[in-house]
Amino acid sequence: MAAVIDVPPSPVRLKAVAAPGQPEPTPALEQLYRGFEQELLVPLWTEIGDLMPPQPRSKAAAHLWRWERLKQLAGEAGRIVPVGRGGERRAIALANPALGGRPFATPTLWAAIQYLMPGENAPEHRHTQHAFRFVVEGEGVWTVVGGDAVRMSRGDFLPQAGWNWHAHHNAATEPMAWIDGLDIPFAYMTESQFFEHGRDAISEAEQGTPERSRSERLWGHPGLRPLSQPADTAGSPLLAYRWADTDRALADQLALEDEGHPGVVSAGHAAVRFTHPGTGRDVMPTIRCEMHRVRRGGRTRAWREVGSSVYQVFDGTGSVRVGGQQWRVQRGDLFVVPSWVPFQAQCDADAPLLDLFRFGDAPIFEALHQHRVQVDAE
Repeated sequence: MAAVIDVPPSPVRLKAVAAPGQPEPTPALEQLYRGFEQELLVPLWTEIGDLMPPQPRSKAAAHLWRWERLKQLAGEAGRIVPVGRGGERRAIALANPALGGRPFATPTLWAAIQYLMPGENAPEHRHTQHAFRFVVEGEGVWTVVGGDAVRMSRGDFLPQAGWNWHAHHNAATEPMAWIDGLDIPFAYMTESQFFEHGRDAISEAEQGTPERSRSERLWGHPGLRPLSQPADTAGSPLLAYRWADTDRALADQLALEDEGHPGVVSAGHAAVRFTHPGTGRDVMPTIRCEMHRVRRGGRTRAWREVGSSVYQVFDGTGSVRVGGQQWRVQRGDLFVVPSWVPFQAQCDADAPLLDLFRFGDAPIFEALHQHRVQVDAE
């Protein structure tokens, strides 16, 4: 005979109260509520304001992390904490102060600073969570994805779809730090995550330093798709989007504005989105990645959208406003914009530009037809 498992009582204590839209408190209603609790039931009329608010109320808070402090702590970890099978990576995650101590930047996004000492190798593994690396400074680390060695340099964006084997090694004489972005909280929330260890060490051949990776040689030609390869892969088959190309695209948009031609998002604000070269969609099914440039003294329009974002300042100085918070920012600083919270950025008058790398979860909500954007939002 199967064992009978006692079900714990409901943690929600229902109480009959006199309030608009609520039934009249009576002994019969109290007795009804005790019956609901015993059977682990919750009536909608007591919860609808929380479950169906007029607009999103994010559990995340707007928050700022200073790059210099992150690097300092990562450097100390580099001297104390080895890289190996214990934790797989020397990655230190941003923990949003409103999310109960979980290592989540937002309810759907994970962001971390990863730090690799000279000569170190981060072992091979794979996971179903989609991931990317973005380099705000430094040179010398190589990521190896499916045996393809890919150089990581300042300004480079390196996406990697889920369930691909990958490892990292530092071939330089100096430590290097970068940011990792993944959809770990989303996978955790939906109970869809898988993880698998690979080899402890990649081969010497994979530690080579080719000028261009195989993925770049196949997919790194604008507007041209290799017919030998499938077009519709889960994530972008191009493993490195180089800063020289991103910088040129942003500069050209602002130059066209100066010449009186359309091309910018708004006055003084240029932006590009990293896309899948085979489909034109986002580089990953759950993560959208962009680079924004605001010219000297300029500002973006204020906007808000369903879904959260994490920003990192790539270059320049300026100020950002996230809801009721306002911060001065400089190279490397990271901050969170929660769902449906207004955001605006401004470049300093004495700075040539303000470059912002941004990643967010908009593809999830677009797939569910729940994405909304409001420009000039207050």
